[in-house]
Amino acid sequence: MEQIIGIDSVILIYLLERNQQYLSSAKSVLEAVESGKLPAVMASIGMIEILTGPKKQGRFDLARYYREYLASFPNLTIKNMNESVVELASDLCACYNIKTADAIHVATAIDFGAEKFITNDKELKRVKEIRVELL
Repeated sequence: MEQIIGIDSVILIYLLERNQQYLSSAKSVLEAVESGKLPAVMASIGMIEILTGPKKQGRFDLARYYREYLASFPNLTIKNMNESVVELASDLCACYNIKTADAIHVATAIDFGAEKFITNDKELKRVKEIRVELL
């Protein structure tokens, strides 16, 4: 069985916004996803995080492009919240005092069966229910 990873929306934001500090690392992860080496899951709340920047700038064309690009990104599942994710996320918030959105991302990865969660948020390294790797 192939390894599944959970990815934080920031990984995609680094790629889409061409963040020079993290672009190379983000590309490396996302190329592995695209090729099928590392199928990935992202919480649908990540779409809110990804689309907010372009919308704040009035770039609705860019937001539409991001939405379409991610909807067709190979081997990436964008998963909606279900009752299991709600329970897991609230457990993570209570146990680790992490932000709700972060807990939803991690809980989605766990619920989907991911073996690890890739982020750039050092705070999430405290979570023990899944292996958390920093970009």
